Amino acid sequence: MADPAPPAVAPPRAPSFVEASLRVFDLTLGQMLWSRRTIFLALVVGAPVALAALFKALEAAGLAGIRVSGTRVAGPMVFGIFIWVLYLRFIIPVLGVFYGTSLIADEVEEKTITYLFTRPIARAAVLGGKYLAYLVCTVLVVLPSVVLVYLLMVPIRGGGMASSFPSLVIDLGLLGAGLAVYGAFFTLIGAWLKHPLITGLVFAFGWEPGVLMIPGYLRKFTIAYYLQALVPQGMPQEGVASLLQSVFRDVPSTWVCLLSLAVIGIGSLVVAGWVVEKREYVLEQ
Repeated sequence: MADPAPPAVAPPRAPSFVEASLRVFDLTLGQMLWSRRTIFLALVVGAPVALAALFKALEAAGLAGIRVSGTRVAGPMVFGIFIWVLYLRFIIPVLGVFYGTSLIADEVEEKTITYLFTRPIARAAVLGGKYLAYLVCTVLVVLPSVVLVYLLMVPIRGGGMASSFPSLVIDLGLLGAGLAVYGAFFTLIGAWLKHPLITGLVFAFGWEPGVLMIPGYLRKFTIAYYLQALVPQGMPQEGVASLLQSVFRDVPSTWVCLLSLAVIGIGSLVVAGWVVEKREYVLEQ
């Protein structure tokens, strides 16, 4: 009598999109935290903290502090300027450029993209996991630096901290949204173009500042237009700061800003995932 055939062994189940993304995230986050870019990230977010410490030291020494048109600017107002100028207009875009464009481009340059794409997971899951690692890494560094700047500049006594704390919460959410949207947009640039860093820098520090200074509809094709409209703090009403603020006075409503940012961020990630799935990456010898 013939022996019964051994039971068929089912092939291993391929991980779902979420499971694959989380695996790539776990692998990428450790690499990202110990990369050379982390030193650059620490230097970028450390600059506002150093300026805030200098501001605090000048105040403690009884010196004049910052004045606009002869009027002394209080700590909460300076904090608002830091958010408006340093974080939203420089730190958030530059981190989005240097991290977002590198998520796929670095793998192509280091010729490791084939090892990732030969795994039994969707290519878009690789992109999703790397993007999530970027977002966690930058949020965990940028937002604590904002809190440090806030604690250094806003006085604890006199009700200044209590009255401005809601604005701080909005600022933190706004900066997190900026990191997410800029990162998603530049992730698309990195997946689409062969040399994305130059294109990203031109967009962030050429196109956006240029068209924001021009009245008309072109400013609607920038991310900064919608982010800056959500900043809760006002700026000084006199001098150069007032002139700068008047340029951005024509702002959309809150719901339009939130909807536009969501469309840009989610749309960029969806298109980036489609590009990665369809594109053939040819490695240069």
